[in-house]
Amino acid sequence: MTLKRLILGLLTIAVLFVVSLSLIGSWSQPQIQSRLELYQTNFLLHAAEWQGEIGEVSSGKSAREALIGTEPIKAAQKQYQELRKQAQTNLEKTRSQIEQFQKPDSTPLPAGEPPLKVTANPDRPDYPSQQPLQASINELEQLINELDLRLGILQARQGQTEEALKTWKAQIDRPTTETDKQAVAKTAAILIGLWSNPPRILPDAQELIQKNLDGWFRYQALSQLYTFQQRQDALAKLQAAEQQIAQQSVVKLAIVGALPTLGFLVGVGLVIFLVVQRLLKGKESLLSQNSDVSWSTPWDAETVWQVFVVGFFGIQLLVSILLLPVAFRLLNLQPSTFDLRARVLSVLVSYVLVALGGVLVVYFSVKSFLPLPEGWFRFDLLGNWFLWGLGGYFVALPLVIAVSLINQLLWKGQGGSNPLLSLALEGKDGVAIAIFFVTAAIAAPLFEEFLFRGFLLPSLTRYMPVWGAILASSLLFAVAHLSLSEVLPLTTLGIVLAVVYTRSRNLLAPMLLHSLWNSGTLLSLFILGSGSN
Repeated sequence: MTLKRLILGLLTIAVLFVVSLSLIGSWSQPQIQSRLELYQTNFLLHAAEWQGEIGEVSSGKSAREALIGTEPIKAAQKQYQELRKQAQTNLEKTRSQIEQFQKPDSTPLPAGEPPLKVTANPDRPDYPSQQPLQASINELEQLINELDLRLGILQARQGQTEEALKTWKAQIDRPTTETDKQAVAKTAAILIGLWSNPPRILPDAQELIQKNLDGWFRYQALSQLYTFQQRQDALAKLQAAEQQIAQQSVVKLAIVGALPTLGFLVGVGLVIFLVVQRLLKGKESLLSQNSDVSWSTPWDAETVWQVFVVGFFGIQLLVSILLLPVAFRLLNLQPSTFDLRARVLSVLVSYVLVALGGVLVVYFSVKSFLPLPEGWFRFDLLGNWFLWGLGGYFVALPLVIAVSLINQLLWKGQGGSNPLLSLALEGKDGVAIAIFFVTAAIAAPLFEEFLFRGFLLPSLTRYMPVWGAILASSLLFAVAHLSLSEVLPLTTLGIVLAVVYTRSRNLLAPMLLHSLWNSGTLLSLFILGSGSN
């Protein structure tokens, strides 16, 4: 028993170290939410070019304004300026962080000793690796360059030509030796030529525009180029293609905007109903159902500790650090060369291995306590789990969205995001999308609800009230995703999942809710990602 606790203690230290490093590392990483907002803004810009009607003639104007807004280009410029300001602030903070650790040690020197040079000292215990910070600086600089290209086009489109020329000129004046940034600077020079008076068409203009601009911004630059080149056929084809994209964008905007808004309103109505019912009916209300009924837990805290350290984090480390690298080496595979389909397949395989390992650890940890008391890991197909899961999804929408808005203000676009979300944005391959759906909408809900709601939450009720177990298990659920910016939103989602489970006493309910949530997120990502080009 002593040896077992020693091994658990050492593994706990290793897990805490890795988790802490991951959370700290996510601090300087950008959130995917900022990218999603820009993707949606780009859809708005495309949709604004649509020359057809939205709805009936009599209501077309109001429907159009409700979907696109009255001044979409002006609104897009404001959003780009805000993101540009955030990126600049984060860039300065990250540079200051590196400079802070490039100062000499402040320990007083003996008399007569020469002063230390102000250089980085990797041997100092407080000196972190600069690679993640430098990578963040490179990403932020690249983001600022891309934003400035687009900001200039937004300014030019609104007649602010002088401001646009200044934006692009400042971009050219930034010294750089990196090939990608030099290409972007050349594109800025091309845009200056196109919007100058008289216009100047530089060599390779079309190629650089197509390479360094996308979506509506590419359309605007190419339209300007073809106009001055007097290429009427190319211009007509470009405008026809843009009308087709604009029409598709209107439909996609309705899906990623109107449907979540409808769900949000339904959720607000449900929240109000549940709160009013709780005030009027007290313990007879839905929210009070089983709210203070604990599970009969035959094992102690050491078993819970063992399951989470070994069955969740330990298995993840084993799979990611040992099993997969060895398998890739034996199969002579290089993950860095994987295409999107291979990457999402490797994610699915990794997740299935982690889930199987976690379930086995839970089984062997509680095997000596079988048969379990009534209510453990309950799956009841004939119960009202569907209504609890669907209702919980609608309730979660306004709550998580509200917390996410607050979270955005706190983190200002930083704090990292689940790296799988970025892969989903690239999802233009049908097979990759299907694999991604299996991973996020089926495998993840089954395993995570089995572990966090099926095992952890009931186990904690042995040591704390049900509401305390709900909060604690939800916080662990959020931290397990290893992104600082996602802790508050995921804790909120975890609370809703836990409330649904404690009230329904049926694991199918939170599994359905979790699957609906991930499916909705994936749908939005796929739709937004499909319009990136």
